[in-house]
Order: sequence, then structure tokens, then C-alpha cells
Amino acid sequence: MDKQFIFLSGLPRTGSTLLSAILSQNKDIHAPGNSPVCQLMWDMHVSCHNPASEQIRANNRTDAIDDLIRSIPETYYKHTKKSFVVDKCRSWTLPVNLDLIQKHVTKDPKILVLLRPIDEILVSMAQLRKKNGWKSDLFTGLLEEGSEPIMRSLAGVINAKSLDTNWFHFVNYKDIVYEPSTTMNGIYDFLKLPRFEHDFESITQEYPENDFVYGMLGQHDIRPTLSELEKTLKLPKNLVKKCHVINQYIFEDYGSLRAA
Repeated sequence: MDKQFIFLSGLPRTGSTLLSAILSQNKDIHAPGNSPVCQLMWDMHVSCHNPASEQIRANNRTDAIDDLIRSIPETYYKHTKKSFVVDKCRSWTLPVNLDLIQKHVTKDPKILVLLRPIDEILVSMAQLRKKNGWKSDLFTGLLEEGSEPIMRSLAGVINAKSLDTNWFHFVNYKDIVYEPSTTMNGIYDFLKLPRFEHDFESITQEYPENDFVYGMLGQHDIRPTLSELEKTLKLPKNLVKKCHVINQYIFEDYGSLRAA
């Protein structure tokens, strides 16, 4: 492959759009919005091993399966001449998708995994719902087993945390906001790329997403300078304990994090 792929994953409302905008300041890095590449690769994998499997085997073309799947990232990003492509999808850290990366993209992936305390994510999601005129309970369904966008990506984060590998670099949302230079240097060191001097005072979205498509306006908006959005809602008491338990899975140093 001509391009080197970097994968951006983790939990929602953790600054992935912000980080993509910052990385896009580097002329060698293409870091657009949410990508369909993971889903497209999975769909091709399923087709080759199920609906289309009979025809592939009957024509002795199983050799084409790898070429078909690995062509998807290159085809999707053929419009960019940049050497490094950041593909953003919350599902990359799930076991089946890590397997796709290893089999069809690279044996030694570099995956940025964004984290944030789950209680802060819930409040951020609820405030976004309120802004969009959500009529029912603003927190309803957010922690239901297997649900999107939080619980499925949480399963991926927990999986990544359990693996003894150098594939992952975990980034805390607060570190992006309050320690941007140190955080970005850590990211470049992990990626084994030369460090780059970013502008944190005038951040723009080179690749804005149309949130009307998602039905949730404003979810990918960013501010030109680094800051946390003011919390206008409070987490319901019935979710506090559950969030505390989940946070202990996400952060080994959760106690010191909350004390900071």
C-alpha cells in the first residue's frame, strides 16, 4: 500500500473530531471524519465467506478474497495524496475488526484510542440530545447492553485494554484539552512520526461532517480554541454507581484522575 493507515477509535464524545482537526494541520496527514471503511471491509469479508463463497470456490478464486478486502481502504482514500491517513471508527478495537486490520492492512497497526470518564460522556450525550429537542428521558438507553454509540465502543476499549500488545495508544480527552502539546508529542512518538508544532489557538475543521445525516445536529462541531463545554445537566443518581464501576475498567488510575 502507498499510504500508511493510522486508526482512530475509542469512546464517543472524547474529542475524536477535535483530534482529527488538529492532526489535519500537518500537511502529511489526512484525518477526515467518521469513516465507513471498517464496515465496508467487514461487509466484504462476510460476502466472500457467505453469500459469494460458493461462486468464489467454484471458480477457484479464493485468492481474490484478500485483494478485494484490502483494496477498500486504498480505494476509499484514493483522492488524497497524503502519506498518512487517519481512519476514524469506534469499532476498530473490537476483536473481529482488529483481525481485519491484521489480515488485510498491516500486521503492526497503530491505533489511537480516545478515553473519557463515562459519566462525563453520558452528560455530554444528554446535553446534545437536549439541544436537538429530545422529548423523552435524556439519559435513556445510553448504557443498555450492546447499544450504540457508547456500549459497543466500550466493549472495544475493554478489549484493547486486555491485550498485551503495542498496537494501542490511549489518549484522555482532558489531556487533549489541557495538555495539548505534551499529548500531541506522545501521539507522534507512538506513531514514530516527526513531531509537529500545532496551532491550538485557531483550530478549524478541514473536513466538516454533515450532522443532518446522523440526525443529531452539532455532534461534530468543534471550537477554535481548546476548552471543555460547560456541563448544564447532572447525572441521575441511578447511573452514578454504574458509571463508577465502568470507569474503573477504563482507567487504571481512576481514583487519582477524579481527585485531580
